Amino acid sequence: MYDVITVGSATVDVFARTRFSELIKIIDPKGETDLLAFPSGSKILIDELEFTTGGGGTNTAVALSRLGHKVGFIGKLGAGTNSDFIHKNLKKEKIELLCAHGKGHTGYSVVLDTLEHDRTILTYKGVNDDLKYSDIPSRKLKAKWFYFSSMLEESFHTLERLAEFAQQRMIKIAFNPSAYLAEKGAKYLNHILTRTYLLILNREEAGLLAGKDSIEGLLLKLKGLGPKIVVITDGRNHLYVIDGKHIYSAFPPPVKIADATGAGDAFAASFLSGLIRKNDIEFAIKLGIANAQSVVSHYGAKNILLTYNEAVRAMKKLKVKIQKKKIK
Repeated sequence: MYDVITVGSATVDVFARTRFSELIKIIDPKGETDLLAFPSGSKILIDELEFTTGGGGTNTAVALSRLGHKVGFIGKLGAGTNSDFIHKNLKKEKIELLCAHGKGHTGYSVVLDTLEHDRTILTYKGVNDDLKYSDIPSRKLKAKWFYFSSMLEESFHTLERLAEFAQQRMIKIAFNPSAYLAEKGAKYLNHILTRTYLLILNREEAGLLAGKDSIEGLLLKLKGLGPKIVVITDGRNHLYVIDGKHIYSAFPPPVKIADATGAGDAFAASFLSGLIRKNDIEFAIKLGIANAQSVVSHYGAKNILLTYNEAVRAMKKLKVKIQKKKIK
């Protein structure tokens, strides 16, 4: 039996770092937006080029495997060398591939580095959007948890079918939707949300899904949609968790950021790992922060993901104050 089966996208990620870019700030009635700009019509030299695997499904699978869990991955890969590249990398990480293969192209992303070491990502979804329920070997889906990352089009409907499968077999669901899904609204996601045990999303996604409100209001609204535990992250700012009795808040300590790609996946997978190991919210928060900070300190979504022992050692060095308040 698997501890966790992750379901989500798989991509080849190409990190392109160059000094020839500018950051432009646009201010309008909606707020401030940072735009990455390159000279038009120019040939720009790339300082560093790195090829890795990415996608929410594989990022979380690797994080959970390195943390010591038995992990399977469900997704869809295309044909050719990119598919082989992902396949070999996942096998190397001791992940069981339950994925399907199609005739189209495997997902692909180009990650452009900014002056502030944030990132702009150009993503081609490819066959990631074409995962059919019939593609999945249902007889092999013996797990304690499913972890759903964002899936669109046909693949989203497959997530809905898997949510029903999980409910019938008492498999807990962790769900990490993207802004693409959150903006479709709670009604669109209802089939999954009502069967979700752990919902993890960022502040923007929470607002898209539940509307404008205070952080406590968002937590209560989101929990009212069905999940037993809701986590809202906010980058370098506070993160918040609500369970049946309490609201927790924690402020991640400052860290030098090399690349933010994959930080959310690292936190979410590690938080889930903490719940599986200890069933303790505060432990899960600290484990999530420790692994996310390791990832943002290096380039690549999977670089320097920690083993469980490494994460525990990192946790002990963290100065994380967690506040706990009873729900009224």
